[in-house]
Amino acid sequence: MKTEFQLVRRSRQVGVSALLALSLLSCTETKTKNVPGPVNPPITDPAVNEQPKNYDQYTTLVWSDEFDGGSLDQNKWVYELGGGGWGNNELQAYTNSNQNVYLSNGNLFIEARRQQSGNNAYTSGRLITKGKKTFQYGRIDVRAKLPKGKGIWPAIWMLGADIDQNNWPKCGEIDIMELRGSQPQEFLSTMHFANSSGNREYVGKTQPLGYDITDEFHVFSMVRSKDMMRFYLDGASQPYYTFTRSDVGPHSYPFNNPFFVILNVAVGGNFDGDPTANTVFPQQMQVDYVRYLQYK
Repeated sequence: MKTEFQLVRRSRQVGVSALLALSLLSCTETKTKNVPGPVNPPITDPAVNEQPKNYDQYTTLVWSDEFDGGSLDQNKWVYELGGGGWGNNELQAYTNSNQNVYLSNGNLFIEARRQQSGNNAYTSGRLITKGKKTFQYGRIDVRAKLPKGKGIWPAIWMLGADIDQNNWPKCGEIDIMELRGSQPQEFLSTMHFANSSGNREYVGKTQPLGYDITDEFHVFSMVRSKDMMRFYLDGASQPYYTFTRSDVGPHSYPFNNPFFVILNVAVGGNFDGDPTANTVFPQQMQVDYVRYLQYK
C-alpha cells in the first residue's frame, strides 16, 4: 500500500550537486588563490545521515517515484539500451519499447519477452537514475513483485556515480536484491569492489526464505550509513544482513560515495544459466515505488 509523505527541500543529505561536490573533494585537486598569511583548513561538516539509526527512524521522504502517471518520468529515469551480453553472457537486448517498460495501475512494469532484437533472442528493460539522481546516506525502499523461471534474473541494485572516472569494479556495486529465477525461495544481496590490483572481489549473503518470494509484493530496503550498510525485507526491525568497511579488508571502500539506482530484468547468462523450453515468457518485475528516506 502506498502512503503519503511530505517531500522536503534540500535540507536533506548532500544530494545531487552538493553531494557530488563532496565526493569530488577526494579525487580532484583543490586550487586556492595566493593570499597573504596562513590559510586555515576548511571546516568539514559530517555528511547528512552518516550516523546509523534504526530502520523506523528514517521518516523524511527526500525522493520517490510512485509510478502513478501514464508514462515513465524521464526526469527521474534513463533507459539504458543495447545487448552484447553486458559482461555476463546475457541474452537480452534492453529497449525503450512500451512492450518492455510501461506503467499500469500505479506500477512500473519491466517485462522480459522472447522476442528477437538484432542478435538477441530476448528483449527486456533496464532503467537507471544516472545523471538524474544520486543517493548517499539514508534508506532506500523498493516495493516490487518479482518474476521467476529458469534464466530469469531480476535485480534492484546500485553503481557508484563516479563510474565514468573510476571504472567498475573500482566505483563499487551494491546489489540490494538479485534473484535466480530458478530458485525463488531465496535471493542475494552482494557488494562488489576492487582489490589493490583492480580486480573484482565481492562479499554478500544468500537469504533463504522458506516460501516463494515471487508470489507477492515485497519491500526490499537498504540503509546506508558511513562505513556500514544494512539490508531489510518487508520492514523487519532487524536486518537480515549487515556489511561494514571491515568486510572489504585492506582494499578501498567505495560505498560512502554517491550511487545511482538500477532496475532491470536480465535473461540468461552466468547468474542463473539460460532459459529452457519450460521457461514461461513474458516475465515481469512490477515495481510499486522507489523511495529514499532520511532522518531529521
